[in-house]
Amino acid sequence: MKSGPATPFDPALHRILIVDDEEIVLHALRGLVSSAGHQVRSAPNPIEALRLVKQESFSVVLTDYQMPMLTGLEFLAEVKREQPDATRLLITAFPSLKTVTDAINKGEIYRFVLKPWIREELLATLANAVQRYELITRNTVLQAATLSMNDKLAALNQSLEAKNRKLAEANESLSKNLEHSVQICLKTIQTFYPTLGTQARRVFEVVRAMADALGMPGEERQVLEFGAWLHDIGLVGVPRQLIKKWQQSPESLTEAERALIEQHPVLGEDLAGFAHHLGAVGKLIRSHHERFDGSGYPDGLSGENIPWLGRLLGVAVSYAESNYSARDALEVIKHRSGTHFDPEAVRILLAACRRRTFPGNRKRSCWRN
Repeated sequence: MKSGPATPFDPALHRILIVDDEEIVLHALRGLVSSAGHQVRSAPNPIEALRLVKQESFSVVLTDYQMPMLTGLEFLAEVKREQPDATRLLITAFPSLKTVTDAINKGEIYRFVLKPWIREELLATLANAVQRYELITRNTVLQAATLSMNDKLAALNQSLEAKNRKLAEANESLSKNLEHSVQICLKTIQTFYPTLGTQARRVFEVVRAMADALGMPGEERQVLEFGAWLHDIGLVGVPRQLIKKWQQSPESLTEAERALIEQHPVLGEDLAGFAHHLGAVGKLIRSHHERFDGSGYPDGLSGENIPWLGRLLGVAVSYAESNYSARDALEVIKHRSGTHFDPEAVRILLAACRRRTFPGNRKRSCWRN
C-alpha cells in the first residue's frame, strides 16, 4: 500500500492522476491541472491507471465515470484499497444522484464534478482535494510521532520504574547497613560500660518524642535518633573509673580529668566516621555538649552556631541522664533556658514531656552536663 508524503508540500510537489478514455478530455484536464502548479500523471483507461497507482503515490485521483473495463466508481474503490489517503474525485455527465451520494457517504469519493465543468469550480474542488490530502498526511505524521513518543515515554517510564526499584532496594540496603552499624557501635558501648547503653535508650526515647512533637522529616529524624544512640560512644576511650566518677560526682574531677572527659564528643565524631554514611551523626555527636551561651565543649560554640539537631540532642541528653526526678530535671532545664540550652529546644522538650513520661530518672543531688 502506498503511503503519502510525511510533510506539507509545495503545490509543485503534489502529484495528480487523471483518468479518462477520451483523449481530448484528458488533454484538457492535464492542461487545467498543470496550470494550478501540480505534477500531472494521466492514463487513458482504468487498468493503466491502476498500474500507476501501484507504483506511485498520488495526492488526488480524478477520473471519468463512464469508461471501458471498469466504471469510475469501481476504479476509485481499487484506488481506495491501494492509497486510502489519496483524495478521489469523480467526473460524470449523467450522474445517478443515489449512486454518487452513496459513494460519498461510504467515503469512496470526496466530490463529484459535472461535465461540462466550469474551470473555476473544478480548480476550487481540486484545491480543496489537495488541502484534504495534506491534512490527512499531516495527521498521519502527527499520529505516528505521538505513537512514537508514547512508546518512548512508556520505555522511559519502565526504565525509571526499574531504576526507582533499584534505588529503593539500595536505600533499603543502606538503611539496614546504617542500622547494623549503629547496633554494632551500641553493642560496643554496652559491652564497655553497660550504664551507657541504658542511658542511650533513655535519650533515644526522649528525642523520638521530640521529633514527633516537631513533625520532623525522616532523614533529619534518623540522624537525631542515631545521634541519641551513639552520643556517648567517645567515652569508650575514657577509663571506666573516670566515667563513673564523672557520672556520680562531676564537681570532683581534676582539670586533667575534665579535659579528658571533654574530648569524648571529638572522639565520638571520629568513631562514628568509621561507619559508612554516619558522617552527619558524627557532627551531631560532636555538638551535643555545646551550650547556648558558649560555655560548652569541645568547640565553645554558642547560639545558632550550634547545629539545630545538636541543640535538641543536648537538652534531651541533659534531661534523660539527669540524676534528678523528672519534674525537678525539667525545672532545672527551664531555669537554664537561654544559658545552657536553646529556649526553642527547651520548648520542644516540654511539649514532648506533656505528651508522655520517660522512666529511669533517679532522685539525687547532682547534675551532670
